Amino acid sequence: MAEIRFDDGAAYEQMMGIWSRLAGATFLDWLAPSTGLRWIDVGCGNGAFTQLLADRCAPAEIHGIDPSDGQLAFARTRQVAGLAAFQKGDAMALPFPAGRFDAAVMALVLVFVPDPQKGVDEMMRVVTPGGTVAAYMWDMLGGGFPLDPIRETMEAMNLAPPRPPRLDASRMQALVDLWTKAGLKQIETLEIKVQRTFESFEQFWATSTLAPSIGPAIAAMAPADVETIKQRLRSRVGAVGSGPVTLPARAHAVKGYKPS
Repeated sequence: MAEIRFDDGAAYEQMMGIWSRLAGATFLDWLAPSTGLRWIDVGCGNGAFTQLLADRCAPAEIHGIDPSDGQLAFARTRQVAGLAAFQKGDAMALPFPAGRFDAAVMALVLVFVPDPQKGVDEMMRVVTPGGTVAAYMWDMLGGGFPLDPIRETMEAMNLAPPRPPRLDASRMQALVDLWTKAGLKQIETLEIKVQRTFESFEQFWATSTLAPSIGPAIAAMAPADVETIKQRLRSRVGAVGSGPVTLPARAHAVKGYKPS
């Protein structure tokens, strides 16, 4: 199966950054963190959630870690770059000592970590006793992923765009199990429901095809087949003429605390 790589920060911003902040706002309301905390944003990507964190939580500092140079380059252009330090790193081997942070978060990342348990264990390691470890992830197996309409349309035509390697980690019970095995306490979960309105079907199409799991497959298709996908997708999402298109998405969130 082809690897999904997120290297274009600007494309990610249009395709998933907006979705991430929609879910992230509810996620942060639920976390209700104190101000002045030291945060690590694991798998920060292009900094979409990092910026939201800075805007809403008055942190003392933020460190963003991601494996993609392209995503990090975009993150460093954001306003949050004056506060946040972005560096290349591996979610399964965070480059920080134990107890360095008050809170560790992952936004839409866990299914891309080769060993999700290692990723959660590392977040727990780098937070101080009593610190928060939390994440949110699209419900990839339950129809909550924002790109499901285009994915399902392609699959109905016997096309199979690549999927993240650890889809099971998006299930709510799987998240609880990961947090429990890491030794975290007072574990709670939340289902996050959001929706996004596109100005038109064409904007929705252009945005969706920026996804590295979708775009290359579409680009390799014959124009007639692309047109067939677009027609079927129009029907699936209820697009009418040149009017707006509103789509729902659903994420699973989990939080727990490192024992004191």
